[in-house]
Amino acid sequence: MKLTQILTKKLTSFWLVSLAAVAFVFLLCALMSFIQLTYRFQQSKVTELESMIVVHYKQHSERQLDTWLPAVLKAYHAQHFQLSLGDKVLFTYQADHPRTPYSNLNLYQHVIDADSGLSMTLAVPPPFSAYQLGWYETLILLIGLGAIGVFVRYGLRWISHELEGIEQLALRSKLILDGDINAAKSQATNGRPRLINRAISRLLDELDDAKQERGRLDQFIRANTFLDPITNIGNRLYFDNRIDALSHDNKMVAHGVIFLLEFNDDALMDVKADVEADRIFLTQIVATISPLINEHSEVIFARKTLLQFIIVIPQLSLDEADLLADRLLRNCLLVDHHHIVNHDNYLHFGGAFYKAGDQPLLIIEEAEMALRAAQLQRINTWFMYDKGAVDQEIAKGSVRWRSFLENALVQKRFIVMTQAVLDSDNSLLHYEVFSRVKDNKNNEVRATLFIPMANKCGLMPQIERQVIEKVLFGLMQNNTLTYSVNLSMDTLTSRAFIRWIQSTLLEHRPLAARLIFEVSEDIFIKHQQHPQLAKTLTMLSKIGAKLSVDHVGKQVVGTQYIQNQDFDFVKLDRSIIRQVHERPENQLYIRSLIGGLLRSKAQVIAEGVEMFEEWQTLKILGVSAAQGPFLGDAMVWQR
Repeated sequence: MKLTQILTKKLTSFWLVSLAAVAFVFLLCALMSFIQLTYRFQQSKVTELESMIVVHYKQHSERQLDTWLPAVLKAYHAQHFQLSLGDKVLFTYQADHPRTPYSNLNLYQHVIDADSGLSMTLAVPPPFSAYQLGWYETLILLIGLGAIGVFVRYGLRWISHELEGIEQLALRSKLILDGDINAAKSQATNGRPRLINRAISRLLDELDDAKQERGRLDQFIRANTFLDPITNIGNRLYFDNRIDALSHDNKMVAHGVIFLLEFNDDALMDVKADVEADRIFLTQIVATISPLINEHSEVIFARKTLLQFIIVIPQLSLDEADLLADRLLRNCLLVDHHHIVNHDNYLHFGGAFYKAGDQPLLIIEEAEMALRAAQLQRINTWFMYDKGAVDQEIAKGSVRWRSFLENALVQKRFIVMTQAVLDSDNSLLHYEVFSRVKDNKNNEVRATLFIPMANKCGLMPQIERQVIEKVLFGLMQNNTLTYSVNLSMDTLTSRAFIRWIQSTLLEHRPLAARLIFEVSEDIFIKHQQHPQLAKTLTMLSKIGAKLSVDHVGKQVVGTQYIQNQDFDFVKLDRSIIRQVHERPENQLYIRSLIGGLLRSKAQVIAEGVEMFEEWQTLKILGVSAAQGPFLGDAMVWQR
């Protein structure tokens, strides 16, 4: 682009110099022609005077010359005149008040009659020195110069406008080569030549349509792989992936509850049942359940069998689980179905609490046992299995959690932990920052336990600010490392936090380039219409920080938002990574995602890599980097 601007300036300068040179040559030729013409006119007048003198001399000799010749010489502005016959001077004239020095006069010495030997000497001023420009001539000259200036100005504007159109074409081309398609598309469309500009605009539109179609194709692939075609929620494969992501080494990483919902086949459908009515009924059941469970985070909702649904809700307390089970049952019973045979006994819930360290298969078996217990009661009801098995920390109330977290903030008991993110060559790309908190007994409380409670208490902006302060202090001590920090929705929309992070990063501008701010895909998709969310992310990007979206693939959504928000990193959820070498459907999704982001700047990173086979498969698929137990566990940050 800089080269194009230099070329434009050179072309404009060349045009102006060329025009000035042409005008100079034209004026010089006109001046020379005018001088030559005036000299010829003066020469013609002198020749005419010679003819008059010769005719007079032949008729009257030297007599009567003084009667008419002085007047004629005065009209010629003659300064000196002498008529001689051989050595004899016949007539002499001298001007009374000479206007021009003798050295600047034009001197004519001619023998005007060879037969008689008559000669003449005449000194006259240059023909153009005897005249001065009047107001009329000056006006004409000024009008001509003004017209030249107007035409030059118009020509300069015209050529500048044409060259500016070429610059715009060059700018759009550079933006396309840099991969900034959105900026190239939004550029002014008055480039020159217009035909090329229209062609570029059309190709950009078609490219945008192709990208959207690619995103729709990705979503279609994932939907047909992980979604139930009738209810449009997760299928059994989706559930297996997600439950693997909630566990580590076949053990759950946090507490929660599993609900199994099942309709009695004989009670729900008779031989005359309408299949389409059953589909509508199941869809309405899903629409009834979804708003109730979407209030919680990391929820898994899938169709396990033909008439059985499974719901997994992490971080749910005992009282909340009881209330939710009761609400789910009551709301589902409100959905009407004309082919239900026994309205009093067709819907049952079974629930099982689990704590960190429990095995997923055993928890599902416990939920099955609770479901069978509910069915044995032969009424529409729910049953919860073994409440006493829940971790006692779950029973902490919100007031106690708020008091605990506020004290931890005041006493700065939050611990920063880091985990390395390595590229395909096993070189360090950056570190991801995690946090833990110490209780009054100096025991570490897991983030999976306190973060949901902090979100409920509205303390995440203060916690994440304290974590970022420690990270910034560490960046000042080391000039080479880069860290990524997770931000919650409350933090991204907190005005106090936004003002603080903006002023801090502007004050320490070099540190911003070594920070990566991560936001969960689930948060971004749910709140992408929130005006403050996109505004905050854009502000962080403009300051110089990088953006990352994590847990990608956990939900079945399109991926066009990644390019719209211009994320720098895309982190695949561990549910996609788990056993990826044995799951071709997950490989298909990863390959499709990487293909869709091929021309963007986003790098694809895998989370939760636990095995050598997983990492090798991911590198073959084209994943740029990864993190997880296989590449290095999270460690306490040593400043």
